[in-house]
Amino acid sequence: MGGRGPDLSATVTFDPSAPSVALLPSALTDDLPFIVDTYIYDSHMTPVDRDASALKKGTAELLVLAQLEERPRHGYEIAQQIAARAAGAVSFHAASLYPILYKLEGRGLIAGRWVEKAGQQRRRYYRLTPEGRRVLAERRKSWSAFIEAVKLAAGLDYA
Repeated sequence: MGGRGPDLSATVTFDPSAPSVALLPSALTDDLPFIVDTYIYDSHMTPVDRDASALKKGTAELLVLAQLEERPRHGYEIAQQIAARAAGAVSFHAASLYPILYKLEGRGLIAGRWVEKAGQQRRRYYRLTPEGRRVLAERRKSWSAFIEAVKLAAGLDYA
């Protein structure tokens, strides 16, 4: 154990047939065991690199897509917008943001184009594609349902 405390991994279970889970959209319940495991283990118990990486990827993609909903933006502006909207609680470094942009572009969720302006370095501006807008709407719906389920389960409405 190495001083980390007892191994509590066996105490977390997920029952997909539970009545409260049946009310959630299937797009969410397919990933719910993973999301719950990742949150509990990564945030509060032991590091789970592969799960944390996947959760961060899904969250990061949602955040990036959301910043492109209003208008095209370049990478640095996307990072600034995320930090501003999250009041500094979430931030991206270029080393982690640009691979996400390249993956989203490769999957057809965003499209990029190079823009050159006098006196400035060339920048790649990204915009949402129709498929990207559809995926953003799906992810928002799934995250909203998940957040609501956590609020109910944790009694956050009464806190």
